[in-house]
Amino acid sequence: MITVALAKGRLAQKSIELLEKCGLKLDELKVETRKLVLFDESGEYKFVFVKPSDVPTYIERGVADFGVVGKDTLLEADRDIYEMLDLKFGKCRMCVCGYPDSLKKAGGILRVGTKYEKITREYFGVQGKTVDIIKLNGSVELAPVMGLSDVIVDIVESGKTLEANGLTVLEEVCSCSARLVVNRVSLKTKKGLLELLETIKENID
Repeated sequence: MITVALAKGRLAQKSIELLEKCGLKLDELKVETRKLVLFDESGEYKFVFVKPSDVPTYIERGVADFGVVGKDTLLEADRDIYEMLDLKFGKCRMCVCGYPDSLKKAGGILRVGTKYEKITREYFGVQGKTVDIIKLNGSVELAPVMGLSDVIVDIVESGKTLEANGLTVLEEVCSCSARLVVNRVSLKTKKGLLELLETIKENID
């Protein structure tokens, strides 16, 4: 049996659509339920639904053979797993955002609000900037509005929330999208997994 870890939400929905294109029968996964472990029609695939940040952990520990998660989560987690495919959906950008003059007005130490501590530290470290990272878990855009931080580092999709609060993209850190990741041992030992990966690759839009 091959176990698949999917991030709850839109990425899971898109992943299910892609796997159906590859021939898997996943009707059970599309029925509203509180179950966290589901199976395909053949019983050859087990699906677990977890928080995005937990997908790399399940893969690295071998509890799941492969999974789908955003590039931003992968960069932040830095786990010992294989990133095999860019699935081309869930596209967005990791950006430094703030008021248009935020970077110029900031003093010697730049205060940065973010939930991506590792990515932020590495990005500004390369630039030689000293940063005070303020760990936040929700409504990151509120930090510069309330004076908690000079700027934020966060995922930007449409940019509408930024615009509504007078903020803008100041710098782009990297582009992100959904990635297929695989457990190192599973890749070498499960023949069916290799075959499925080839089929997925052929069906990526």
